[in-house]
Amino acid sequence: MEKDLSKPEILVVANLWPPYMDALRATFVVHDRVHVNDAERIAAIAPQIRGIAANGESKVPAELIKQLAALEVISVFGVGYDGVDVGAAHARGIPVTNTPDVLTDDVADLGMALLLSIARRIPQADKFVRANSWVKGPLPLTRKVSGARLGLVGLGRIGQAIASRAEGFGMSVAYTTRHKKSESSYTYYPNAQALAREVDFLLVITPGGAGTRGLINADVLSALGPEGFLINVARGSVVDQSALVHAMQHNLIAGAALDVFEDEPNVPEALRLHENVVLTPHMASGTWETRRAMADLAFGNLQAHFSGLPLLTPVAK
Repeated sequence: MEKDLSKPEILVVANLWPPYMDALRATFVVHDRVHVNDAERIAAIAPQIRGIAANGESKVPAELIKQLAALEVISVFGVGYDGVDVGAAHARGIPVTNTPDVLTDDVADLGMALLLSIARRIPQADKFVRANSWVKGPLPLTRKVSGARLGLVGLGRIGQAIASRAEGFGMSVAYTTRHKKSESSYTYYPNAQALAREVDFLLVITPGGAGTRGLINADVLSALGPEGFLINVARGSVVDQSALVHAMQHNLIAGAALDVFEDEPNVPEALRLHENVVLTPHMASGTWETRRAMADLAFGNLQAHFSGLPLLTPVAK
C-alpha cells in the first residue's frame, strides 16, 4: 500500500482516546508509538515526522525532539504538559499546544467529589452496606464538609472553579501559589506548609514538573495534622508518595483522596489497602463530553498548523 504523500506524517507518543485516533488516522499518516521499542523504525521515519500527538502524561524529551529533524508542532491532549521539554521545542521554533479550559469543570467536579467522598466516607459506606455490616450496627460518624476550611495548592482556572464550588458548601477558602494573586479575595499563604497548618482539607491542583516535584512533603503533611485531609487532582509527582504512605500508616493525617499517583498505573499496596484512602484511576477529565472537547481541540491545533492558520491554544514561551 503506497503512502499518501499529501498527508503530513505524525508520531503518536501515547495511548490516545480511540475516537481521537480515528480522526488522526483519517487526516494524517500516523506512526503509533514506534519510538518506544523500535529504534530502527523510528530512525528510518524520523526525517518525515512533522508532528507529535501526545497526552498529558506523555514524555517528549529533548532527545526525541532532536531526533525528529522535520518536526513542526507538538499537540498535547490534556492541560498538563510537564512531560514535554517545552524549552527544547521552543528553542527549535516548534510550538507546543495543549487543551486548557475544556476540562476545567470536570476536574473541579471530581476534586469536590473526592473531598466529599473521603470526608463522608462514601466508598467505605457503600462497602459497609454491601457487606451487610449495617445489621451489626451503624457506620461510625464522619467529618462535616459544609463550613470547613479548604486550602488550595494552586489557584489557576481549575483551582478557581473548585473554590467556587466550595463556596457553595459554605467553606472558607485559602490558597498558596508562587505569587499572590492581587485579583483574588481568598486568604493567601506563602507556602504549602503554612497553608496546611490552617485548613481542614488541603486540595492540590498545581501544575506538575520539576518546580513542584515533592511539594507536598512530610513537613506539609505534618502541618496538615491528624484531623486534616489531603486531596490530589494535580499530578502524582507533586506529592511525596512515600511521605504520604508514612503519614497514613502512622495516622499523621486523617485521610487522603487521590486521582493521580507517582508511577501510574502502579499504586502502592499501602494506599490500596488503607481504610482512610479514596482512590480513583486518573479520571478527573474522564467524561464523554470533555474527552470529545479535548480531542476536538487537540486535533484542531494540528489542523490549524498544517493549514497555515493560527494555533488555537499554544503554550506560552
